[in-house]
Amino acid sequence: MEIEGARTDRLGLLLDQFDQAREMAEVRLTTLGDDEYLWEPVPGCWSIRRRGEAATPRAFGPGEWVLDKGAPDIPASEYAEVARQAADGMTVAKIADDWSVSAERVEQVLAHTGTPEPDTSPVTTIAWRLGHLHSCFEGQWEWTFGERKEPNLLVDFTPSAALALERFWASIDRWRDSVASVTEEQLDTVGFSQYPYSNDSECPYVTVLAGANLEFIHHMAETALLRDLWRTRFTTSG
Repeated sequence: MEIEGARTDRLGLLLDQFDQAREMAEVRLTTLGDDEYLWEPVPGCWSIRRRGEAATPRAFGPGEWVLDKGAPDIPASEYAEVARQAADGMTVAKIADDWSVSAERVEQVLAHTGTPEPDTSPVTTIAWRLGHLHSCFEGQWEWTFGERKEPNLLVDFTPSAALALERFWASIDRWRDSVASVTEEQLDTVGFSQYPYSNDSECPYVTVLAGANLEFIHHMAETALLRDLWRTRFTTSG
């Protein structure tokens, strides 16, 4: 499909892709209410919870509400990425550091490449998806254009869908505006982003931006699916 007025430079392509994804996501999130935002379709979901009710060992946030985060691991869906890192010459020790797991865990994953274990990643709520994305983009902005504050204290999570979306879009738009000012030289600069919960510091910034687009698109697609499931949750067959 040809997009009228689309840019063909590297930054332009990435910004156009992001803008289109953002527009579709904003439409998809219209009318999101608190009950749907916090809906847990199955037991054991990850979500946002009051600090005293957190069920995961590394739940984080600066205020009363925190975002679930479990013990470090490599989900089965990422085994191929670990194999790629190893094939590209990254040492087991570096891969372990990259994923915040032990070297033994990396070796287990590499041994299972091609026959991955069942994916045990948790099902998450819309609140978790939005909170996770908000935290990632806020952290990447802070460690690229800001003062490099502690990433886990940047987003004040809330049980209000309307307030969460207001804060989320403001953060996303600030990130997008800052990215739009990046130069060609900065796109090629390794370590232009120093976001600590990633391998950004080892990558040209243009690849960091491509990865951020993918992160936004795939989490928004999952959020859209959760909205469909919520809408049809009382539907029975037969």
